[in-house]
Parts: sequence; C-alpha cells; structure tokens
Amino acid sequence: MKNEKFLRSQKILRLATIDSSGGPHIVPVWYMYANGKFYIGTNTKTRKAKNIKKNSKISFCVDTGIRSPDIVGVMGIGRARLILKADIVEPLAKKILLRYFASLKNKSAQQLLDQTDCIIEITPKKTTDWKY
Repeated sequence: MKNEKFLRSQKILRLATIDSSGGPHIVPVWYMYANGKFYIGTNTKTRKAKNIKKNSKISFCVDTGIRSPDIVGVMGIGRARLILKADIVEPLAKKILLRYFASLKNKSAQQLLDQTDCIIEITPKKTTDWKY
C-alpha cells in the first residue's frame, strides 16, 4: 500500500463500523500497521467489536495536518475480523501499546493490556490517499 511509512508513523486511526440498525459508528483508536493490515487492541464488550462480529465491513481514515504542505491522509474500506486466541492477542496488544507507552510497566498500559481480550485485524480492500 502507498504511504506505508506514513501509516506506521501516525498514532490515531478513525474506525467506522456498522451498528445493528445499519448506521455508522465511528471511533478514534490506537493501532499498529504491519504487513498491509491494521491491528487494534480492544475488548469484545466494546461497540466496535460487537459491530464487527455482526458485520465485517468497515471504513477507516488516518490523516494529519491543517496547512499545506503538511496535509496527508489515507482512507479506505475493507473487512475486519476479531482475533480471539489469547496466545495471539497478548503479543499483538503489547506491540500496539508500546507504540504509545515507553514501558508496559506504566499503570495505564497495564490496565489497557488487562482489558484487551481481542484484536481487530483490518484488511484494506480499497484505499485513497492525499497530500497537499
């Protein structure tokens, strides 16, 4: 995918899922981008996880900047799935959290790790990027 360096450098992805009434649900999330996919740690009780369990269609946007030439973004549509196996979830959750915390010994990092029981894996199908 184009802009891989940009996607690896950014910290916030806006994730849109479809709720049970067919409406959009958009949330900013922490993520990791690797091997053409996005990984998001969460809990199966969250609205986004429940929505993905029922409907795997998603859209996303990662963007930055308010003045040219620093306006850059990538948006796309794709499919998401929930990874639930603890032996896969925990190492991925740790990698994601280490993008945001210097150490997992941090109290907030540990709380988030303890609450993470699944990983959302996003496979983009179509993307659009921009730079102004």
